[in-house]
Amino acid sequence: MHYVIMGCGRVGSGLARALEKRGMSVAVIDVNADSFRRLGASFHGTTVKGVGFDRDVLIEAGIKKADGFAAVTDGDNSNILGARVARESFGVTTVVARIYDPARAQVYERLGIPTVATVRWSTEQILGKLTDIGTDSLWRDPSGSVRLMSLSYDQAWIGMPIRAIEKAVSTPIPALGRFGTGIPTTDSTVLQDHDIVYAMVSTANMDEVRARLASVPATK
Repeated sequence: MHYVIMGCGRVGSGLARALEKRGMSVAVIDVNADSFRRLGASFHGTTVKGVGFDRDVLIEAGIKKADGFAAVTDGDNSNILGARVARESFGVTTVVARIYDPARAQVYERLGIPTVATVRWSTEQILGKLTDIGTDSLWRDPSGSVRLMSLSYDQAWIGMPIRAIEKAVSTPIPALGRFGTGIPTTDSTVLQDHDIVYAMVSTANMDEVRARLASVPATK
């Protein structure tokens, strides 16, 4: 899997190293080439000097094959512009933007662009929004046997009733995130594009549930 990160400050460099440690292909964009020093000598990904919302720069960073894009510069406008270009021009479905202004963050959440405001920011939170590896547990019971998780899904699930999806993956889906708002699921709830799936998963079956949702459903 390939991820493109816009911004190589403390946030971007930490995110790049964390993704690469998990075996991902990573490209980092920054206007200042000196910023790439933060990645360290052990980083083997791609570095691209330039503006992160420039189409040519994004193409050089491999945006056409990207599974996810994170905009984590110090500028709200740049981050949102980069996220929109990645999604709207190159069709990247998983994008995350770091936003300083909480009110503005809520607006873009409603537009379907996940944001992380500085008051609640951390590399782990961005990892959880960008990938589904190891950082998607939102809650777990004291024994660790059950978790509430935010899970990625194949686009082929879109349009299916939630109850049918629950049956197919053998786990309850009590709520969805839709345009920045959480909604409890009912018998009439249908999965829509850009919805966030919140599933209650047995820890023992976690990998199996992930794999089922990440694959095309057997029947639709």
